[in-house]
Amino acid sequence: MSPSSFTSNSSLTHLFPILNVLHGFTTCPTLALTNVANVSLSDNALGIHKNTGHLTHNVVNPPMPIALCGNEPPPQVAWEAFYPKGSISPQTEKPGGLGFYLSGPSDFARALENGASEALFSYKVMFQPDWEWVKGGKLPGMYGGVGDLAYKCSGGRQDDRCKCFNLRLMWRASGKGEIYAYMPLNNINTKQLLAVPPKSVLNNDYGISVGKGPYTLSTGLWITIAQRVKLNTPGKTDGAHIIIAIHYSVQAEFVIGEVQLWMNGSCVLHVVGLVMREDAASHIKGMHFQTFFGGHSIDWASPKDQRAWFADVSGAIMH
Repeated sequence: MSPSSFTSNSSLTHLFPILNVLHGFTTCPTLALTNVANVSLSDNALGIHKNTGHLTHNVVNPPMPIALCGNEPPPQVAWEAFYPKGSISPQTEKPGGLGFYLSGPSDFARALENGASEALFSYKVMFQPDWEWVKGGKLPGMYGGVGDLAYKCSGGRQDDRCKCFNLRLMWRASGKGEIYAYMPLNNINTKQLLAVPPKSVLNNDYGISVGKGPYTLSTGLWITIAQRVKLNTPGKTDGAHIIIAIHYSVQAEFVIGEVQLWMNGSCVLHVVGLVMREDAASHIKGMHFQTFFGGHSIDWASPKDQRAWFADVSGAIMH
């Protein structure tokens, strides 16, 4: 296939901030991109599975944003996430938000399982105008690993962490954002992730808060989030060799792992030199499409009934 190209230069391109797309999909009906299929915002079309049974993700007509992005029409259909007053994580008595795994259309999912080493997923989110952030909460991000071990690579899991990764996002107080990373536990990953500015923190028994505050989320507006993962060559974990290859732009015999994040088309976080996998059977699986308030204790809970909407879900396998 030839590299992809847009038919227009609208801000819709924020869904695909890198254009070297071999194969992709989008639920944005107004986006025309070579090698990218237009699909519906539905469970069957997007390969949704392992839905958190007591949570819903109804397809609705979302409210109008408080302002438009240029001449771009806002999404007309979206998943609605409902966070009732007092709700926190899905494991508590009063959960909120939504939660499932998304692998994309069947041909896209097969391409991931067949060993695609670089992929991008994106979506738009809008929080109601009077949204209250409290202490923080989770947002969707990419995940992967070896077979079923890729699932539940979060929530404080320590076992088999070398065989999975989970890169959900997180909002903190005042809408400050980060990547909440669960990755193979080794010194290379810890060093690289904790070096990300403006601040990164190792949470005991949980993941690493990567780059606390490189972006701030807004309310009442559609925000476009795109996340890219590039897998490393398994078994290549020599940190010094990796750093030399990066610094001198040497064409190494192996590939280093990367994680990259965009907000509204601007790159806000880019980490290289990561060990995304230690096993060749570890693959990019798709998105852990999960959102909730928390934390697990009541001081993280939503202070009132709140809603957020998710639309224009997209994915790409890169060159």
